[in-house]
Amino acid sequence: MSSKVFYASTRASQKNQSMIEKLYRLFKRAGFDSLIEEDDLIGIKQHFGEIGNTAFIRPIYTRRIVEAIKEAGGKPFLTDANTLYVGERANSVDHLHTAHKNGFGYSTVGAPLIIADGITGKSYLEIEVGLKHFDYVKIGSEICNSDGMISLAHFKGHQLTGFGGTFKNIGMGLGSRSGKQMMHSTVKPSITEEHCIKCKECVLYCPEDAIEINDDKSFIIEEKCIGCGECVVTCPTDAISIEWEGGSMEVQERQVEFTAGVLKSIDNKAGYVNFVNNVTPDCDCSPWSDQPLIRDQGILASKDPVALEQASLDLTVKAEALSGTALPEDAGTAIGENKFKLIHTSTDGGVRQIEYAEELGLGNRDYKLIKI
Repeated sequence: MSSKVFYASTRASQKNQSMIEKLYRLFKRAGFDSLIEEDDLIGIKQHFGEIGNTAFIRPIYTRRIVEAIKEAGGKPFLTDANTLYVGERANSVDHLHTAHKNGFGYSTVGAPLIIADGITGKSYLEIEVGLKHFDYVKIGSEICNSDGMISLAHFKGHQLTGFGGTFKNIGMGLGSRSGKQMMHSTVKPSITEEHCIKCKECVLYCPEDAIEINDDKSFIIEEKCIGCGECVVTCPTDAISIEWEGGSMEVQERQVEFTAGVLKSIDNKAGYVNFVNNVTPDCDCSPWSDQPLIRDQGILASKDPVALEQASLDLTVKAEALSGTALPEDAGTAIGENKFKLIHTSTDGGVRQIEYAEELGLGNRDYKLIKI
């Protein structure tokens, strides 16, 4: 049976056709209010953008979702987990400063911001999934302790997973810092000797006693290492390297398994929204935003994340490519082609994450697109 995906185009000619009001109508038509009971604590998961990035979802849209959740009786909060890479969102203090600089203050959105994995990324719960890559996944504790979630995802390209949409927003986004290391790499971390100050903080947090620090040498015992990433996020001098060598297909599957863990932790009480606007070639984690690949398509919403991702990808495949973008010069209009694959040639354009999510029973690729 086909899943329902509700779609609002960017066309508008009067007040009640503004994209903000269309988003509210999508919320209602998709039945998200039925997910919310009185006084439920509902996390709104979205990317707050890096400093310098301009393609992330605007706070004025978030505010409308906040209002809709309150109207349904819920108590909304905005959330995301800290990043693995060192930047403006690697701890809660910097993360919240970045969010506020990009417009996500309480006075703007009408809800508090709570970073899901705590001040340093170590506040997480281990959720048992028993899947192909992981027996358990590390999810930011605050989303696990909530009563439900609305995912607001910006659909765009990604150099490692082809595209980033709902699964990246939830799975990669709500994995703790060490969880992100688990997703990104199958290669074990190593210590750069000249950067190690022998503080032994990593030794304290290693669950397998796989790290040895002495006066002569600092090293990780590969046979003992399980690739959990705790040492990477603990080291105060970044002497333990972050490994980005995981293949695209495997990383796509791993972030889907983390998505499954998030949904399990909240008993699948979730609604999903994809903004297929400003479809840039790269992630919002970049401190810049390149020219969009296609014209804005609109906003899609569904209770089925697989159907939502498939519908979003289909819109981008069918769309005509804009000129002067990151696409190859010989791509032409690229109508009918996976534009993410044309740019990120080491990926399959993100197809595997949709296939794998369907294999895990997270949803259905067969969908009916309903325009509001």
